[in-house]
Amino acid sequence: MDAFERGLDLIRDGRFFEAHEELELEWRAAAPGERDFYQGLVHVAVAWYQAGRGRPVATASQLEKAARRLARFAPSHRGVDVGEVLLQVRAAQAVVGGGSLELEPPRV
Repeated sequence: MDAFERGLDLIRDGRFFEAHEELELEWRAAAPGERDFYQGLVHVAVAWYQAGRGRPVATASQLEKAARRLARFAPSHRGVDVGEVLLQVRAAQAVVGGGSLELEPPRV
């Protein structure tokens, strides 16, 4: 299993800090045209991590970055349903915008 697969598994397990570490390895090694995809997933992991730490501004910032970086890879890329991830990011943005950090677990 490579860092990408480990990172996705860690997101699924709710281990967002560890997911960010694994996905960052993939992002740093990626070809320039792929970097936004991996960095977008890093932002997803960090957004949920920050929500868990009670940090609304950081969470909102990471969600915005995730949406921006992942958008061009929709509807899917490298086996990830990017369209669905973007829907989850938008739903999380609405929750945070409403004053809560109770985010549904991400599905990647």
